[in-house]
Amino acid sequence: MEEIDVAVIGAGVVGLACAAALAERGRDVYVFEKNSSFGLETSSRNSEVIHAGLYYPKDWLKTKLCCEGRERLYELAEKYAIPHRKIGKLLIATREEESSQLEKIAKQGAENGVPSLQLLDRSEIQKIEPNITACAALSSPESGIISAHELMQHFVARLTSFSAAKPLFYNTEVVAITPLATRYALTFREKNGELSSAMARHVINAAGLYADTIAELVGISWHESPKTWIEKIGYRQHFWKGDYFRIHPRHRGKVQQLVYPLPFGGGLGIHLTLELDGSMKLGPDAVYLHEGEFEYTVDEAKKELFFQAAQCYLPFLSLEDLSADQAGIRPRLYKPGEAARDFVIQEESARGLPGFVNLLGMESPGLTASPAIGRYVVEMVEERA
Repeated sequence: MEEIDVAVIGAGVVGLACAAALAERGRDVYVFEKNSSFGLETSSRNSEVIHAGLYYPKDWLKTKLCCEGRERLYELAEKYAIPHRKIGKLLIATREEESSQLEKIAKQGAENGVPSLQLLDRSEIQKIEPNITACAALSSPESGIISAHELMQHFVARLTSFSAAKPLFYNTEVVAITPLATRYALTFREKNGELSSAMARHVINAAGLYADTIAELVGISWHESPKTWIEKIGYRQHFWKGDYFRIHPRHRGKVQQLVYPLPFGGGLGIHLTLELDGSMKLGPDAVYLHEGEFEYTVDEAKKELFFQAAQCYLPFLSLEDLSADQAGIRPRLYKPGEAARDFVIQEESARGLPGFVNLLGMESPGLTASPAIGRYVVEMVEERA
C-alpha cells in the first residue's frame, strides 16, 4: 500500500486551491476525483462572481475568507493573466420601503471591511446605469467576475509544478476510509471497477456535494451509526438547485455591472450576471431538492417567473429574450426555513481523527474564498506537522 503525506478528496475549486497551497509549502499532495476532470460540478455551474463580502456576520469564516480571497483572487488574476473583470455590482431596491434594508447591508459590509461602498439614489443610478430601474442602490466597486475554469487550471498548474510525481487522479472514487494509529487507509474504485489503495497521513475532505458522504466513511463516533452522528453534529448537507436563463445577445452592452436585487427566499435573488464576453444571464434561483431529486435539467416552465422577477429592474427585457441556460447545485448545511450557516472547515483531532480536515457547506462565496481557504487549510495541517 503506497504511503503519501496529504490526500485531497475532490478536484473542485476549493480542493484544488487547498492542494496547490499545500504543494507550495513542500507537502507531498495527491488529489483524488471521482469525475473525469476537475470542477465538473458546483465549481463550473455558478455565476463566476468575485464577491465583496457584504452579507454575512463579521466573525463568520464565510466573511473573513471571502474578503481575504477577493483580494488574493485579483492579485492572482493580474499576475497569472487569469481572465477577470472588476466590473462592480449594484445591490438595488426597486421599492422605497426596501431602502432601509439596503442601509442595513451597507452597514454590515462596512463592518466587514468591504471598501468603497456607496449608497446611491435614483438619479445617481441613472447616470451610471441608465437602462435599469431602481429607486436606490448600494454600489460595490470591488465585486467582479472571473473565469472559474481558468482559475482551476491555474491551481492545477501550481500543484503540478510543485509535485515530483503525477498529483491528480481522475475517475478515482473514494469508497472506504479506515482510521489507523497515525494514518488513514483509503480505498479507491477506478472507472474500470478495479480497487486500489493508499495510506495518507493527512486527508482533506473537499468533496463538495459529497463531503458529508466522505465524512460518513471515516466515522467520528464509534458508538453510533454514521448517519446518526452526521445529523447530530450538523454535518448533513442539503442540495439547493439554481437555474439560469440567458438573455438575448441583442441586449449586450446595455448594463455594465452586476445587478442584484435584495436577498430573498434563501438566496441572493434572481440577479443579472455579466460574463467576460459581455453576454448576460439571469439567476440563479434557489430551490430545495428533496433526497433523490438530484439533476441538472433547467425547468423551462420557470421562464415566466424569471422574466417577472427581472422586468421590474430591467425594463428593456421581453419574455422572448430569455432562453434556458444551465443549472447548478450547491451544498448547504440548512434546509428551507432554517437559519443560514457558516462554512465548516474543521480539523477533527477533537473527535479522534487527527489530520483529517472536513470542509462542508462549500457554497457561495466558496469560489471567491478559495485562495484563502487554501491558506487556512495549510495552517491546520502545519499545526500538526
